[in-house]
Amino acid sequence: MRAVTEIIGFFSGTARAVAAPIHGVQMLDKVLIVDDDADQCGLIERMLERLGYAVQSTTSPNEALQLVEQESFCAILSDVEMAEMSGLALCERLVGSAPHVPVIVITGHASLETAISAMRVGAYDYLMKPLDSKLLGLSVVRAAQHARLTSEVKQLREQASERQEGAGSLIGDSVPMKRVYDLIGRVADSDASVLIQGETGTGKELVAHAIHAASGRKNGPFVAINCAAVPANLLESELFGHARGAFTDAKTQRAGLFVEATGGTLFLDEIGDMPLDMQAKLLRALQERTVRPIGSNQEVPFDVRILAATHRDLEADILEQRFRQDLYYRINVVRIEVPALRDRSGDILKLATHFLNKSSQQRADRTTPLSLSPQIAEKLLSYEWPGNVRELENCMERVITLARFDQVTLEDLPEKVRSYRPHRFVL
Repeated sequence: MRAVTEIIGFFSGTARAVAAPIHGVQMLDKVLIVDDDADQCGLIERMLERLGYAVQSTTSPNEALQLVEQESFCAILSDVEMAEMSGLALCERLVGSAPHVPVIVITGHASLETAISAMRVGAYDYLMKPLDSKLLGLSVVRAAQHARLTSEVKQLREQASERQEGAGSLIGDSVPMKRVYDLIGRVADSDASVLIQGETGTGKELVAHAIHAASGRKNGPFVAINCAAVPANLLESELFGHARGAFTDAKTQRAGLFVEATGGTLFLDEIGDMPLDMQAKLLRALQERTVRPIGSNQEVPFDVRILAATHRDLEADILEQRFRQDLYYRINVVRIEVPALRDRSGDILKLATHFLNKSSQQRADRTTPLSLSPQIAEKLLSYEWPGNVRELENCMERVITLARFDQVTLEDLPEKVRSYRPHRFVL
């Protein structure tokens, strides 16, 4: 009997090792009872209802399998001895079809063999008749905690998967890029403004897309504008919209990008090139969370997450009065530095191969991807890439266009790449 007690203690000890309840996971605390003795079902129902649980019972194991597919339960209690199907067989099927729901088996004939069999089929706990209401309550409470923990872990894994998927357009596993991935994952779920800084061509907009794709706004619009590419006299209209007749060419009303991006993300690329007077208007919009279209007296609310990017040193621009300090603090809640390609040289060949494969797929006349010889790889690694990832992609597109063989030759590379002589040692 001592051996039976020790095996049974395995279940109780495992159950009681679960930490305090995890809050924030919405789950219905409903228990399913399976016992072909209707009186026993009624007894357990009354015990659990006094503890505040919603209870459903059935005398049919097959019906129990159907109920688990249709409804949510925090725990299942099953008798072992049943005519239609044994409780151990039912437990094994439940563990296979609904592994997130703990199964507690109940028996009136305690034995070492039954305890071991219950453990093997995946039972969460093992109770003996006649049931003690306190032990029953404690077992169900811990089972519900375990179910919540399982649900929490599943959610976290799904979130991690979504974040990884969101960053899928970013390529590289160097240490600097791993820091970028980590920050993307940590800021994605908030609505905090993010300032993405880095040299031209490093992939700042890809980082913005990755944040949006991993966020709760991923089903909303992602709207981007290059503040340096829009003439100063049109930028206000682009962002805030305009009323009909507000100016000569305003033949119709326009909402503006802030309103168009509502429910999603607005990406302000090259915000460091925005004129000072426009910076003041942008600051007011971010503070009030409303915009006033040109020529209108009405304030229009918006709900967007702001991501901004620049290649400039905004702190230096503040000292030289080219950028507003108050706007800087508004957009720079979190800052992500995107590394230059020369600072992540371990990713160069991976990126080059990716761009070669991508370009090959887009060309009907090339069915096999090009490969890089050691000589070409050495050239790519020694070059400084002042244009960063964008320059590398452009280089690989040129290679695809000019290559006559299945392997890249020196002649296929741009002159400045193949003739480059490094001024420093490159690892």
